[in-house]
Amino acid sequence: MGEQHLPSGGIKPDLAMLKVESSSAIRDVDYGQVLEIETTPAMEKKVLRKLDFFLIPLMGGCYMLQYIDKLAISQATLFNLRQDLDLKGNEYNWASAIFYFGYFAWSWPSSYLVVRQISQLCCLCLGGCLMVHAACTNWGGLMAARFFLGVGEASIAPGFALITGMFYTRAEQPARQAAWFVGNSVAVLLGGLIAYGIGNIHVTAIAQWQLLFLILGAVTSAYGVVLFFTLPDSPSKAVFLKPNERAIAVHRTLKNKTGVLDTGKFKWGQVLMAIKDLQTWFLVLYTLCVNFCNGGITSFSAIIITGFGFPHLEALLIQMPIGGAQLVFLLLTSGFASLVPRSRIIMMIVNTAVSMVGMLLIWKLGDDNKAGKMTGLCLGGVFAANIPLSLSLISSNVAGLTKKSTVSALMFAAYCIGNIAGPQFFIPSEEPSYPTGIKASMAGLAFGIFFLVCLYIFYVSENSRRDRLYGSPREMTETEELQDELSNKTDHEIESFRYLL
Repeated sequence: MGEQHLPSGGIKPDLAMLKVESSSAIRDVDYGQVLEIETTPAMEKKVLRKLDFFLIPLMGGCYMLQYIDKLAISQATLFNLRQDLDLKGNEYNWASAIFYFGYFAWSWPSSYLVVRQISQLCCLCLGGCLMVHAACTNWGGLMAARFFLGVGEASIAPGFALITGMFYTRAEQPARQAAWFVGNSVAVLLGGLIAYGIGNIHVTAIAQWQLLFLILGAVTSAYGVVLFFTLPDSPSKAVFLKPNERAIAVHRTLKNKTGVLDTGKFKWGQVLMAIKDLQTWFLVLYTLCVNFCNGGITSFSAIIITGFGFPHLEALLIQMPIGGAQLVFLLLTSGFASLVPRSRIIMMIVNTAVSMVGMLLIWKLGDDNKAGKMTGLCLGGVFAANIPLSLSLISSNVAGLTKKSTVSALMFAAYCIGNIAGPQFFIPSEEPSYPTGIKASMAGLAFGIFFLVCLYIFYVSENSRRDRLYGSPREMTETEELQDELSNKTDHEIESFRYLL
């Protein structure tokens, strides 16, 4: 699609006759309708309730299923996956890591295409790829299946982050990002219980690990079909909203100034701006470092728990408190960040520090202290509660669709690299305690805290610089807000833009 340019003199009276042409915009809600619509707080609250009622459960359910699918390989190790496929040496480590090569390969294309129903399609493919795991007979087959599972997941989180940015104001985004991310914690809670139940199904035709992959994959594929018909990729496709409510949905988010109503043209200049932006690299380096820990916890938690002295099937159930700890910290820190201004990054630092304490407990406590080590493992996964907060930083603080897509792609590339590198520190000869892996996880978390502090300082200093240069942001008219939104300018180019902490 060609790029639409607004006249320099502002929006003219005949603008009501124009239509937004891009697939990511509001096809049936024209600019004039957005400007002329009369809203009341009650009307906006009604639309917000509808958005919360429909969007959050749809995204949360999908996020839960994709994380259960990702955890399945760790649970399958307790059902003799490694023995049946004759995995030796580091082969299991690489089978875990190659998932993120697929994720990495599709991260940038998906971050730009997510508004074109790619997320829904990938959820459908994700389930199919997991079911293919059951047909694997050797390491090579498992590697191929894991790679394409990563491809299937790559668009889900960035896609949901972009959808959240389309439908919610900047102030509302942290709570909504956290709301659908609750699916991650619920996945850890339910995943172990589901795997335990499957482990008690005794069949002779196939192995229990094959049954695990088949059941979980079938459920995810079915959910992907549901998403394809119900999850909108823009307000124009929100079938649960009436036409006037779609206009209100757009009207609510005009103050975001983050380029949601973009014309769809890819801009290489914004790619360069993203690469030169310090906030990009602080986010990328933070993500890289903390995912040394994530790669290990996701792939080796079941094995680590058996090292505490618990039987294999019980180890599946004992994974559930990890999800409980994540859920508690997710609700507490995200709720605090939503209610208390300038606290998002501080809450991320708190979660990361708690995880450091957890990994320290696993490392230092004796083997006879099962409760203490299990507490450490539960706390060690708390940093995952930062994911919705970090996604909300991109949604709120990066303007310009191409720049936003680039920053998102770089951050998810760092996520992949960290998860690829992390499992390599879990040396097979050190199973099941993995002291090298635990220490590497602690180091990654410590560096993560450092880069979060740098990001906080950058936002504060940049906001102060803009206030000195341009003065404090004034209240803008709806016409000016719409011009900023439609201009597809970056956060560096919009004088009234201030970073949310």
